[in-house]
Amino acid sequence: MSRETTEFVIYIINEVANTRGLYPSKVYKVMESTGCISKYLIPFYDVLHSMSSQSVVEDVLEYVTSRGESL
Repeated sequence: MSRETTEFVIYIINEVANTRGLYPSKVYKVMESTGCISKYLIPFYDVLHSMSSQSVVEDVLEYVTSRGESL
């Protein structure tokens, strides 16, 4: 994973945490367990990093919800 991708993933984890009032570690655990990081954020980085933060946060929340988790 490139440095830019790593920074993007960390940024999105923190954005989701701030939006939901959660600790980033909790958000990371849910995103990791649902495959959101490895199957969504990393593979689609090229498209996602050009979208607004809010759009990506909404997509992440939808992704984890569709896999039976919630944030």
